[in-house]
Amino acid sequence: MDIYPRIIIQQIIKEYEEMMDISTTASPFLYLYYLLPIFIVVIFFKSPQGKGILGEFVVNVAAKLLLDKDRYHLIKNVTIPTEDGTTQIDHIIVSEYGIFVIESKNMKGWIFGDERQSHWTQKIYRYSHKFQNPLRQNYKHVKTIQHILDIEEEKIFSVVVFVGDCTFKTEMPENVRYGIRYIDYIKSKTDKLFSAREVERFVSLIESSRLARSLNTRLRHINNVKRILDEKERANLCPKCGAQLLLRTAKKGANAGKKFYGCSNFPRCRYSAPVPSDDTTEQNLE
Repeated sequence: MDIYPRIIIQQIIKEYEEMMDISTTASPFLYLYYLLPIFIVVIFFKSPQGKGILGEFVVNVAAKLLLDKDRYHLIKNVTIPTEDGTTQIDHIIVSEYGIFVIESKNMKGWIFGDERQSHWTQKIYRYSHKFQNPLRQNYKHVKTIQHILDIEEEKIFSVVVFVGDCTFKTEMPENVRYGIRYIDYIKSKTDKLFSAREVERFVSLIESSRLARSLNTRLRHINNVKRILDEKERANLCPKCGAQLLLRTAKKGANAGKKFYGCSNFPRCRYSAPVPSDDTTEQNLE
């Protein structure tokens, strides 16, 4: 279990016991009744959605506690319409020292990555998982905000924040940080790029450009992401990395002799998909 959920859960148990004066000598059924919400919290924070919310929470709290709110203006969970649907930005910090667009990642294990790689690797013991380079993922967010504010590229900064029980195993770019250390990166920018009036105008522009924070907005964004992935599959593009899909034949194992679509970026990307029954001609799918 990640360290942050564990701390929160322990504190909840302590507060429950103090508030309800429950001890292990009390009725087991009464104890289970009061602990039921805690188990629900555990299950939620182990889900991808729960981990995402928890990661955003850590970033938000750090910004509120460690940055001067009169100089740094935090805007969180921003969904903005784009030409191809919507884009969702975890956090934006607007200041006289620049605009900081922040992508948060709640992960565990060892993290391997390089600024130039399309995909990074998460390794937990023998298990390895490829995920999109978060700097590339955040690139669209940066460009969207740059377009809205109509500012120069050098005045807007991409920041990636990892939280959870993870460790960087390769040297990371200076704008990729663990936990509250992202605050150090923001504070390292000391040249004033905007006036106080411009900062106020930028905050207003972002707020007026975003969609209303609601369940409907979130579902709209999720459906848009699914649509984009489906379009990539229909175009014979890998939905994980965007490379070309090729028709291949399994050479060993239980599926030996069967055809499947595999990513041309293999072994860096291991995406595969079954072949429809009416498509049996091996070809390079351009």
